[in-house]
Amino acid sequence: MTAIRFQADADLKQAIVTGTIRRQANIDFQSAYTAGLEGKKDSEVLAIAAQEGRVLVTHDRKTMPAEFGEFIMSQTSSGVLIISQSLPISDAIDALILVWEASTPEEWVNQIMSIPF
Repeated sequence: MTAIRFQADADLKQAIVTGTIRRQANIDFQSAYTAGLEGKKDSEVLAIAAQEGRVLVTHDRKTMPAEFGEFIMSQTSSGVLIISQSLPISDAIDALILVWEASTPEEWVNQIMSIPF
């Protein structure tokens, strides 16, 4: 089974990325810095994540859902997870590890979900 690969959006708390990798070393979770996402528009971020076959992990509840809707009208997304800013970092890490362990990349194609679920 192929494992989900995550892409952090530029607004995602780095502690979530670092903590997730620390708790589950096998997770492929690319930072926004590594992907060069700083200053990019949502549509560009979605395109980069899709090209890499990565589920985008973001805190952006304001603009990302609408941009995601526009994006999937003409392209295929690997999926988006929106994590609440108020969710404790440990809970965000637990949720991401659960998604990674319990689902496949195919289940996330053109899907968007908020955490907490």
